[in-house]
Amino acid sequence: MIAFDFHDTAVAVTGAGAGIGLAIAEAFHAAGARVALGDIDGERAGRAASALGGTRVFSSVLDVRDASSVEAFFAAAERALGPVTVAVANAGVFPNSPVLDMPVEEWDRVMDTNLRGTFLTCREAARRMTAAGRPGKIITMASGAHASARLGGSHYCASKAGVVMFTKVLAMELAAQRINVNCIAPGYVDTRPGDAGKDPDFQNAMLRNIPWGRFGTPSEVAQSALFLASEAAGYVTGEVLAVNGGAFAGRAYLPLNKPAPTAQ
Repeated sequence: MIAFDFHDTAVAVTGAGAGIGLAIAEAFHAAGARVALGDIDGERAGRAASALGGTRVFSSVLDVRDASSVEAFFAAAERALGPVTVAVANAGVFPNSPVLDMPVEEWDRVMDTNLRGTFLTCREAARRMTAAGRPGKIITMASGAHASARLGGSHYCASKAGVVMFTKVLAMELAAQRINVNCIAPGYVDTRPGDAGKDPDFQNAMLRNIPWGRFGTPSEVAQSALFLASEAAGYVTGEVLAVNGGAFAGRAYLPLNKPAPTAQ
């Protein structure tokens, strides 16, 4: 594992109470950063922060759909940890529903959380960085779904495609302030190993198109966030980093196309 050093860095992570968000918070904390964990479930965020331990951690309830909640989270995080120079807009939801059966409320919830929430988080982080005249790193979270449709995922796929384009525009707008804005697009990540509620047919179909032959882990996505927030990625902005074991490289499920044997 590559060693990154984030001492003297304050990092804010949304959706940090579990899954990929928690792994990102853990990785930055292990690399020396002061970390603010925000989550719609404030108690879950608090438990995660307690598990990290020490004085370099802050947690709070955070509803990324609500501008005032986002502003309050960043204000409290900076009072506790100092100026935030790395922000990770990770919070998201991913229900499944065919378009013809989808309630309007479900569409709105996905768009409000995944796309509006990313906008509000990034806007608040960028406003604070630019007002203080300091460079920074902003990381958004898309998915392989931003470029690959799947049944039941119209709202999720559309929201993640929106996140990608939002990231690119924001990167252009903040370049003069030397604020890097990049996006991570994970493939299928096993956030709950051993979960009996998973659909085995769906999982097996996904595995057939992953050349690496396994699902990703939250910690592997977290390492990508460390890279994008580091000086090693200082000249990287407006990009989408796929973390998917090669799933987008092509059709891994196709066998080798061998020539037909010639007749003797």
